[in-house]
Amino acid sequence: MSPTVVATPPKSVVAFVALGGNLGDVLATFCLAIGELEKRAGNIEAVSPAFRTLAVVPESRNEEQPDFWNAVTRLRTSLSPRSLLDVMLEIETALGRERGRMWAPRTLDLDLILYGDAIIREPGLIVPHLRLAERSFVLRPLCEIDPDARVPSLGATTGELLARLPDKDDCILYRLSNWWSP
Repeated sequence: MSPTVVATPPKSVVAFVALGGNLGDVLATFCLAIGELEKRAGNIEAVSPAFRTLAVVPESRNEEQPDFWNAVTRLRTSLSPRSLLDVMLEIETALGRERGRMWAPRTLDLDLILYGDAIIREPGLIVPHLRLAERSFVLRPLCEIDPDARVPSLGATTGELLARLPDKDDCILYRLSNWWSP
């Protein structure tokens, strides 16, 4: 009699994905993106309120843009960080994202900001997100769903990072609760 082989399920990890956009019906696009993440990447455990924010553009660009909407999801996934990023990029493209120049207006931007306690430095994939500690438009929604999430490269929680910002609401114009429902 041959031994029975039992496949062990892949280990799941909690990842945080930031959503941003400032072209078209952004909140409707966010809902579609979250639905696709749920279908293709794992279980959506939480979604933050949406925050309308001023567009952050380097002064050297000397251009005005429409305001952004920003939100964060907590996703339980068994995908590797690279596979998750690939799914996120496919979702962006399917929902109208056109990549061109940096800082350009966009229908959707999905950023992998945290992936468990991983620190990843690979071409095209840096986790935790390099500018996480500087961005109230990411930290504010992230803290709404998990202020105790650890940022391994910085040895601090997201709530501690938000508290360190000199002006936590410098670019936030409006907070919208209950914009998404599973």
